[in-house]
Amino acid sequence: MFIDISNLKKSYTSGVVINEVLKGIRMELEKGEIGVILGPSGSGKSTLMNILGGIDRGDSGKVIVDGIEVNNLNDDNLTEYRREDIGFVFQFYNLVPNLTVGENIEVVSNISKSPLNIEEVLAAVEMQDKKHRFPRELSGGEQQRVSLARAIVKNPKLLLCDEPTGALDYNTSRSILQLLEQVNKQFGTTILMITHNTAIAAMANRVFKLRSGEIVEEVINQAIVPAERVEW
Repeated sequence: MFIDISNLKKSYTSGVVINEVLKGIRMELEKGEIGVILGPSGSGKSTLMNILGGIDRGDSGKVIVDGIEVNNLNDDNLTEYRREDIGFVFQFYNLVPNLTVGENIEVVSNISKSPLNIEEVLAAVEMQDKKHRFPRELSGGEQQRVSLARAIVKNPKLLLCDEPTGALDYNTSRSILQLLEQVNKQFGTTILMITHNTAIAAMANRVFKLRSGEIVEEVINQAIVPAERVEW
């Protein structure tokens, strides 16, 4: 199993108040699959993703990604894990404004041990003709494409997407979902998305419904809907 999470717990303390955010999460995802985590705000989605991505640590439990027990990594190894194994795509694109499209991707490529070819990645997200443009010259959808290219150029084992269509209109959202589907097939990248949009679940291999820090339902899709046919 590529992702294997068992009994993961996480809480935060504010004064004398203890807020239990994750309450014994169990979750599995096979290599090369697309997973979707559904849940309302405050359900623990982002905390779970941050722990998987090595940004935060769980209080207890096991978090294993491709044989690496993430919770047991020291700070240096955790930094390397984030840099080499994990790609992040966020709702807001976080591009460097004074760098061109190509340069935004290149800065990530330069610090990766086994990056993909930049031109191949640009072609995959259909942005090769915008290589020398700056972020301010791009639409929101185009900026998200660059954000996706920047995440996959490092050739990550796991691509984590936090509301990747949250700031986009319907047509652009569908285009980004098709790109994620293409990246999954073309590069064999395991993808895990968190979203409020229940319709996106139809394109996933596995769907995890999170509520109040617990997975209340897991669905394994027997008939996966292509991204181009996802409707909402």
